Amino acid sequence: MSNGLTVILADGDFPRHSYPLSLLEQAERIVCCDGAALSLLKQGREPDLVVGDLDSLPYELKEKLARKIVHYSEQESNDLSKAFRCCMEREWRNIVILGATGKREDHTLGNLSLLAEYAASVPQIRMVTDHGIFSVATGFCRYDCKPGQQISLIAIDPGTEVTAKGLKYPLEELRLYMWWQGTLNEALGDNFELQITPGCRLLVYHNL
Repeated sequence: MSNGLTVILADGDFPRHSYPLSLLEQAERIVCCDGAALSLLKQGREPDLVVGDLDSLPYELKEKLARKIVHYSEQESNDLSKAFRCCMEREWRNIVILGATGKREDHTLGNLSLLAEYAASVPQIRMVTDHGIFSVATGFCRYDCKPGQQISLIAIDPGTEVTAKGLKYPLEELRLYMWWQGTLNEALGDNFELQITPGCRLLVYHNL
């Protein structure tokens, strides 16, 4: 098992911000979801693996990247989940997901919900966009941050009870039934704490 950074590059908007681009540069390996290989090649780098049902990859690229292709023909999961499965089979657990937002809002929402599923196997997994970072919190968590940083809390499981300290708008055993209820908060110092209903999952968003 290698602990080097694995980037899963989905076929949404290709990163433009310096932070996600730096993650691409640092990555020990890049696993592309099907058509994302095209975007990466345009940036001058070849993927280490291309995963999916390959419906978005031109024939000539399928030939060129033949040795790097991992083909899953089943249609019960999307290409992002296929790429995550591929990483799990190889015991690559230091994972950041890029390119999973933009282009289609339904894909963005679906990918965010999948992040919570993946965190059951890889608790430290993150999804990074040009605007912020999504991670998944359970139980008690402490996060580093910067004073004034924008923080949003989104309950995957309706009715999740959250207590938050260190935020401008503190929460005390607040039940989150709708995604908007815990959004648009702000960090007061260099860390904040969350206490979450046992067994429930919370998306935590930090803006860049």
